[in-house]
Amino acid sequence: MSAAAPATPVAAARPGTVAVVAHRRKSLGGGLDELRATLAGAGVDDLLWYEVPKSRKAPKKIRKALKKGAGLVFVWGGDGMVQRCADTLASSGTPMAILPAGTANLFAANLGIPEDLAEAVRIGLHGRRRRLDLGRLNGEHFAVMAGAGFDGDLIREADRDLKSRLGRLAYVWTGLRHVRGELVHTRIRVDGVTWFDGEASCVLFGNVGTITGGIPAFDDARPDDGCLEVGVSTASGAIDWARTLGRMAAGRSTDSPFVRITRGRRVRVRFAAPRMYELDGGARTAVGKLKVRSVPGALTVCCPDPPA
Repeated sequence: MSAAAPATPVAAARPGTVAVVAHRRKSLGGGLDELRATLAGAGVDDLLWYEVPKSRKAPKKIRKALKKGAGLVFVWGGDGMVQRCADTLASSGTPMAILPAGTANLFAANLGIPEDLAEAVRIGLHGRRRRLDLGRLNGEHFAVMAGAGFDGDLIREADRDLKSRLGRLAYVWTGLRHVRGELVHTRIRVDGVTWFDGEASCVLFGNVGTITGGIPAFDDARPDDGCLEVGVSTASGAIDWARTLGRMAAGRSTDSPFVRITRGRRVRVRFAAPRMYELDGGARTAVGKLKVRSVPGALTVCCPDPPA
């Protein structure tokens, strides 16, 4: 399948009204006080400021900012916060600047946005604008990855304090003790063709290469090629999953006898029994079907300039 042309950078212009939508429980550098001072020092004098206690409260603030004419939206938080905001900003044309204040910050890390407040603000105000793809699963956009089965169960069962103390990779390994990864008959159609029909414990969709736990699961993934990476695992139980995650962590996903990977633009999944699913680390409900597609160029993101 031929890949879409790489995204064309959009020239950065003076943003006019700047909005900040912040998860107040997340931290970076000197916190939100430092962010406000940094923006003021950079000459931002038309500022909309919103703080939310939970990421699911963010979309309402994003919509309010857009209605008030925001030309640039800074998002302060982790991948869950970024996902909620990206879902609302999709196809709006308004650039999103990421301030990676979460636990893993996988989308920011994949794009080269550092966990440095001053530099992240500089990138937001003056970095190149890239139109990047998003995935869309059952009507909701995601930026990094989505998954169902073992992945969804793991996210649901993860203890938030444990994740904060040990980090994503540690909690993935710890989760092996609690999540069995039961096999369920699964049928997957990719771009109209049946690609997998059998017992599976997990289905993954990747928009970027490095996913939950910092694992380099999809070597060829790019967020500007118009496609999604699709993976399915037949691993069952802690031993199989430990072997599988070990090979994925070493960057050899396709070497595992329990993993198959392909790519496509539209995917349909049917489970014999309802499975939990997640988007960018946020747990959702159990469903019997997944409808997934790539949305090329859906989101404009402020990114570092490429190396000289």
